[in-house]
Amino acid sequence: MSESVEQFYLIGIAVRTTNENEKAATDISKLWDRFLSENMIEQIPGKIDHTVYSVYTEYEKDFTKPYTTILGCRVANLNNVPDGFKGISIEGGNYMKFTAKGKLSDYIVIQEWMKIWNSGIQRIYTADFEVYGHKTSDPENAEVDIFIAIP
Repeated sequence: MSESVEQFYLIGIAVRTTNENEKAATDISKLWDRFLSENMIEQIPGKIDHTVYSVYTEYEKDFTKPYTTILGCRVANLNNVPDGFKGISIEGGNYMKFTAKGKLSDYIVIQEWMKIWNSGIQRIYTADFEVYGHKTSDPENAEVDIFIAIP
């Protein structure tokens, strides 16, 4: 189902990666480990809330080529981006919303991405994102919303 998303700002930590040779699985896992172990959420200035976003952007072409992943939180503006962090603006527009449901340890998010990659939906590759909010507080019965930018 298509949804309109308003522009928002995000500050977080980033990695440049690719889905080739399972590299993204390793790189993004390490990014999450660092985000959690170094309590990065508390180092983000001006957070609107504690919802964590995993953003996929700066696509070289499509999901088969290099892109940047950023883990972070929404902020009011990008006036104060600390050293070592990346601030980005997520443009508003049309997004297709998917929801991964179940146990986080069962790789529900990557399973949902596989469905998206095989769905044939037309994508514009500006910025796609996952939302880890209150619906993910129970890892045994989680819901992660995934928003895919579409024309």
